Amino acid sequence: MILPPIYGAIQTVKDGLEKRYTASYLAITVVGLGSWCFHMTLQYEMQLLDELPMIYSCCIFVYCMFESFKTKNTVNYHLIFILVLFSLIVTTVYLKVKEPIFHQVMYGLLVFALVLRSIYIVTWVYPWLRGLGYTSLGIFLMGFFLWNVDNIFCDSLRRFRTKVPPFVGVFTQLHAWWHILTGLGSYLHVLFSLYTRTLFLRYRPKVKFLLGMWPTILVEPPKKDI
Repeated sequence: MILPPIYGAIQTVKDGLEKRYTASYLAITVVGLGSWCFHMTLQYEMQLLDELPMIYSCCIFVYCMFESFKTKNTVNYHLIFILVLFSLIVTTVYLKVKEPIFHQVMYGLLVFALVLRSIYIVTWVYPWLRGLGYTSLGIFLMGFFLWNVDNIFCDSLRRFRTKVPPFVGVFTQLHAWWHILTGLGSYLHVLFSLYTRTLFLRYRPKVKFLLGMWPTILVEPPKKDI
């Protein structure tokens, strides 16, 4: 959640792509840093640094997805206003009520909007992107599922880990899997969003694997009309 998105952000700058995608990558890094700080300290301030950037990053993702089919470098100020207002309201209310369920519901609304938009794109616009789109969604939802299982069966999982060797018990740390899978799912979602956008702009995007294992987007400029 920290280093690969930084690489992606640098690559978008090199490719001359729109700054919204640089912001998308860096938003994942900010969430990763916030989560790192929270789990190291367990302080309330660091918890906010973990949870609130999840809302802000998802707002960036929503903007990118809903602006995929506009001319290059256009700015939708109305949508920006709505997303900024949403972020401010969520932040203000969450600081007042300090209720995790409220944060989860607001975050879920943003994710739901992304899911609907992604399904629309792979169903009606670019069906050949179903693999990337559904992979990012599936990995993210699997992380979300394991996180809920960990919340519900935490005591049982702890007792189980006392009875098995450590190398077996480590795989039952479902909260850790939540971070790994949602981080990877978010990263792949940015790839999907970027792929969609560059296709519309008539670039020639390709998925490449850095060091043979980590997916990245290689973007070639569009061919000039003769």
